[in-house]
Amino acid sequence: MAEPSKRPASTLDKLQRDSFGYFIHEVNPRNGLVLDKTRKDWPASIAGVGMALAVYVIGAERGFIKRREAVKRVLASLRFFSSSEQSRAKDATGFHGFYYHFLDMKSGRRACKSEISTVDTTFLVAGALAAAAYFQAENEEELEIRTLADSIYRRIDWKWTLNHGALVTHGWKPESGFLSYRWGGYDEALLLYILGLGSPTHPLPEESYRAWLSTYQWRKIYGCEFLFAGPLFIHQFSHIWIDFRGIQDAFMRERGIDYFENSRRAIFVQREYAIRNPRQFEGYSANCWGITSSDGPGNVTLKIKGVKRSFYDYAARGVPFGPDDGTLAPWAVAASLPFAPEIVAPTIDHFHHIKLRVANPYGFKATFNATYPGKRGSKCGWISPWHYAINEGPTVLMLENYRSGFLWECMRHCPYIVTGLRRAGFRGGWLNS
Repeated sequence: MAEPSKRPASTLDKLQRDSFGYFIHEVNPRNGLVLDKTRKDWPASIAGVGMALAVYVIGAERGFIKRREAVKRVLASLRFFSSSEQSRAKDATGFHGFYYHFLDMKSGRRACKSEISTVDTTFLVAGALAAAAYFQAENEEELEIRTLADSIYRRIDWKWTLNHGALVTHGWKPESGFLSYRWGGYDEALLLYILGLGSPTHPLPEESYRAWLSTYQWRKIYGCEFLFAGPLFIHQFSHIWIDFRGIQDAFMRERGIDYFENSRRAIFVQREYAIRNPRQFEGYSANCWGITSSDGPGNVTLKIKGVKRSFYDYAARGVPFGPDDGTLAPWAVAASLPFAPEIVAPTIDHFHHIKLRVANPYGFKATFNATYPGKRGSKCGWISPWHYAINEGPTVLMLENYRSGFLWECMRHCPYIVTGLRRAGFRGGWLNS
């Protein structure tokens, strides 16, 4: 990782502060729920709450918010999730220690007929454990943070999610039972398996992690060999919480790299794809890339400059096999800074240059598409009108991991993370210290 001094502190500080603002303003202070996106009457995202809990840690440490205010916000969330209804009821908040993907901002009950989400619950409890690792003062409120975070994590029944299989299911619905999909192939579930293995109450068996490794795809793209996943966020989300530098599981030992280096390679593949620009989208270049799961212009087909183009709404866009409709996500580039600052920093500068932060309260615009017709004279074409919790959170947290490594250091002191890594077969680096 490059030294923090390689980038002007004021530039990163402003971007980090602006993104931090989302978790101040788009929150219900009574229950700590965080708006999934800034659209009217939209629900809360439990993954967004998990990121908020870690964001408040960074805010307190950097002085973006007073420590007592951060404690108040963290407790509002943890008290709500600790006491909310866990049952088979269709309007409960959770079941078997897991929580529904989307919750009503006011009542905190299930919204949008969403599923009990195993991976989104993972991000929620990761944030709770980050708060517990940071708020270590011997006073009543910070002791309560540690107690609640621990009880919320210990309540999760990870074994239940296997549903008589080797791999963890994506989730469950009261109307139809377990979803048919399981977490297989390299994806954001790396953190899920580690936290599941680390549980002292209802842990995943070690065989589930080995089964997951068996589904990986090692590929060579543009001359670069790496563990493949198309969307950029997959190479980031588990890394928000865990410093994978120098630690390896069996898969990575066999290939002589670690997951951090793997993410670095994936980022260079992203840039190379933009340089080659096989579908000839507007704006793609060495300093303009960032394809991930993101918002888009909408499901529509248009003829642009004689070429028939299909565009999408929210989709899991990926490199190099698609889908790709010309939509780029600046936040996903900012969250890549720890891995490859030498190519990320110029791209951040480019996004500043094309004014993706003008008249914008929360850092960069979420997504843009220069190929799709936008306002006359705009270099960016279509620009998303919304902001998302799971875009703003990684921006704050990965900028901090680049600037100081502070969140990584906090999570090294979480015994459940350490246990999970060791049960997954990780060795080396800081785990041996």
